Amino acid sequence: MTRQKHVHLSGICGTAMASLAGLLKDKGCRVTGSDAAAYPPMSDQLHAMGVPVAQPYAEANLEPRPDLVVIGNALSRGNPEVEQVLDVRIPFTSMAAVLHDEFLVGRESLVVAGTHGKTTTTSMLAWIYQTASNENPALEPSFLIGGVAENFGTSYQLRPTRTFLLEGDEYDTAFFDKGPKFLHYFPDGLILTSVEFDHADIYADLEAVKLAFKRLVNLVPRRGVIVAYDGNANVTECVSRAFCRVERYGFSESANWRIENLRHEDGKSLWDVHRDGELWAQLEMQVAGEHNVLNATAAAALAANHGVPVAAIRAALASFRSVKRRLEVRAVIDGVTIIDDFAHHPTAIRETLRALRQAYPSSRLWAVLEPRSNTLRRNVFQQELVESLGLADRVILAAVYQQQRIPEGERLHPEQVIAALNEAGTPSELCADVASIVDTLDRQLQRGDVVAILSNGGFDGIYEKLPARLAKRSALASGALAQA
Repeated sequence: MTRQKHVHLSGICGTAMASLAGLLKDKGCRVTGSDAAAYPPMSDQLHAMGVPVAQPYAEANLEPRPDLVVIGNALSRGNPEVEQVLDVRIPFTSMAAVLHDEFLVGRESLVVAGTHGKTTTTSMLAWIYQTASNENPALEPSFLIGGVAENFGTSYQLRPTRTFLLEGDEYDTAFFDKGPKFLHYFPDGLILTSVEFDHADIYADLEAVKLAFKRLVNLVPRRGVIVAYDGNANVTECVSRAFCRVERYGFSESANWRIENLRHEDGKSLWDVHRDGELWAQLEMQVAGEHNVLNATAAAALAANHGVPVAAIRAALASFRSVKRRLEVRAVIDGVTIIDDFAHHPTAIRETLRALRQAYPSSRLWAVLEPRSNTLRRNVFQQELVESLGLADRVILAAVYQQQRIPEGERLHPEQVIAALNEAGTPSELCADVASIVDTLDRQLQRGDVVAILSNGGFDGIYEKLPARLAKRSALASGALAQA
């Protein structure tokens, strides 16, 4: 980057791209960006950084001509900025390649990968290192996370120290590089949380997904370590031929890092961790869900393997504040709690609803889902989706996002999902748009209800529209009561 001062990020509002924008800015580059649409939390982060975001994509966004264009993986041929870059030969690259070349070379790379849990686990790992740096400044980490970690208020950090923590995404890198992004990161240490079929738009089947993770495992050097979940046969297969040490975590008797005595009390999760059969630590955190206890144990195990003291790990988890859009309470209005969660897969939906059951055991639980991810928009997991949503007391399903882009034979059929849920005894409705969803909830929500809004996108502003409607309803009720 000594010569490339002006870097333009096409697709800047993606979580990883917005994080890269911050890293580049801290490195001294002039950073601009563009996207089709911007929405929180990344739009807020970019605004706070002073990075201008042009909307929509256009050739004019590349004037004055930048020294380098980083092209996000959501862009393809036909995009006006892609075409302009190719026509006039502006140097271009991918997010993952810039991250490796400019930030990882010469550092220790610790990567968190898996179908589920990688954002939260990376955030936990970063906070563990940050807490440990209070006693040992050399442990203060650089990091890139696919979400805003609430303890930091940001999704990135750049420090001159050795350790760089990364969320390793298995999605493809760019239109000119169809390999997974995480193959650019060359981990010295790796957490593997889970391996399931996902990203049906780029992976043909589960075998293709497993092959990608096996290739990642094959990049870990002999001196490295892999911390791998022991409750998933696909994970076991993917790490079976590793050249480095593999330590398993989970609930089984054979786990190197075994979770025992898990309980939920007064809004806290508490558990014991046994390392190779002996009690290693008693841990607690203020985040619900068995899946988050697994995430925390994995982060603790990798940190301990790299010399982080157990006291710092314990203190960090006790003060961990989660990640925006992961079980995030967006509003509590007139006794109704609105939760935002980044749902992209039936397994993630299941674990989210299970966690909310633990956190709000006496509440009526609503699931409001926008099928938006490339997996949920397809019918590949339609039955699994029914089973996951069935954990809620009430379900509202939105129309499939941009369903016209999915071949008819591959599309999710939301009306079939709703029919199956109703037949199984879970009252469910299909709503055409956010306005009708808000109307439906306004009529039916009661004090004490919990509404889980599940989407990996902006969901047409429902996160603002529903609280506004409930606040108006509450104000009207209060006014009527006062008049009476």
